[in-house]
Amino acid sequence: MTTLTDPPQNEGFRLSQLIYDTRYRSFTIQTVVLIAFLALLVFLIRNTITNLENLGKDIDFSFLSNSANYDINQRIIPYQSSDTHFRATMVGLLNTLLIAVLGCTLATVIGVIAGVLRLSKNWLTARIMTVYVETFRNIPVLLWILAFMAVFSESLPQPRAFRGENPEASMWLWDTVAMTNRGTYIPAPIWNEGSVFVVITFLLSLLGIWAFGRWAMRRFEATGRPLPTFWIKLAIFVVPTAIVYFLMGRPIAWSVPELRGFNFQDGLHLRNSMLALWLALSFYTGSFIAEIVRSGILAVSKGQTEAAFALGLSSSRTMNLVILPQALRVIVPPLISQYLNLTKNSSLALAVGYMDLRSTLGGTTLNTTGRELESMLLMMLIYLCVSLLISSGMNVYNNAVKLKER
Repeated sequence: MTTLTDPPQNEGFRLSQLIYDTRYRSFTIQTVVLIAFLALLVFLIRNTITNLENLGKDIDFSFLSNSANYDINQRIIPYQSSDTHFRATMVGLLNTLLIAVLGCTLATVIGVIAGVLRLSKNWLTARIMTVYVETFRNIPVLLWILAFMAVFSESLPQPRAFRGENPEASMWLWDTVAMTNRGTYIPAPIWNEGSVFVVITFLLSLLGIWAFGRWAMRRFEATGRPLPTFWIKLAIFVVPTAIVYFLMGRPIAWSVPELRGFNFQDGLHLRNSMLALWLALSFYTGSFIAEIVRSGILAVSKGQTEAAFALGLSSSRTMNLVILPQALRVIVPPLISQYLNLTKNSSLALAVGYMDLRSTLGGTTLNTTGRELESMLLMMLIYLCVSLLISSGMNVYNNAVKLKER
């Protein structure tokens, strides 16, 4: 007995099989759709090039080597207005990456804490976290950015308030940090000769902490005997770096901000625009991460908790060793989307004057050079690459923590 999908007996291939034979139909449809899409794409590109030629324009990226002629108030690497547009783009990109890294880190901490506390048996604690989550995630993030900026600009004292024998405001942390309406001033490191060895030791200490953590986990899984990992990791983090620091003659000094004239000098100036953007994105994204963490914890069977308590584990160790490792397989995939959203939402920095990639390449450079298409294409490509890197890195982590089935 034969069916419609069985190959005909003693018959060759016919063109009609591309439509009527179910073995080839899906391939035919996909090929036709792909050809139509490519044709549409070619038409749009040719039409764009033709229109640009009619306007006397051509696609040219040589403007990146021209002088930018504008200043960038917040920068990680040295920059002057006489530098090229390419240099300005790099400064804006680094500012975007800075907000992305700081925002994702703080949002994760806030989200995990809020998500765990939402499940607390303490009624007041759980309700406070509920108010936080529902308030932040139901108001547009742009409004939160503007609100944080208003708080920093209007509520913090002016630099002159720190002047006099009885100043109206005072510095924090042993007179090393000053929070003003012009920004926050913190100590800045001064890298002297030999400081590179201290930095290398610090990085090796971080690698040692990671290696020790993996070894301690394998030992715990094999023997069931835990180690005081916190204190050992703290010792690895502090002791080697401190030893090298003193052996090299304290090569890293600190520049402490001081009030001179009408403003603070020295130290590191963190502008309110950066702080407002960072905190707003962190608290906003943290409210979504809190719900992700809460759902991941609830996805773990209650029997796991009861079994851990029956073995004599405390609540904290049950959460760290039993609940969260199993909840990660539910938490990590949607967490990737939140990291991507935070990175892309950083483009709202223009609202508070923070010079990120959108403000430099997609703002001032675009307006001064008249290269709208080139600037937009470059900006879209950069955001795409950054998003793909974040997604790829988190997917690698997700494959590492997901449950391994036999």
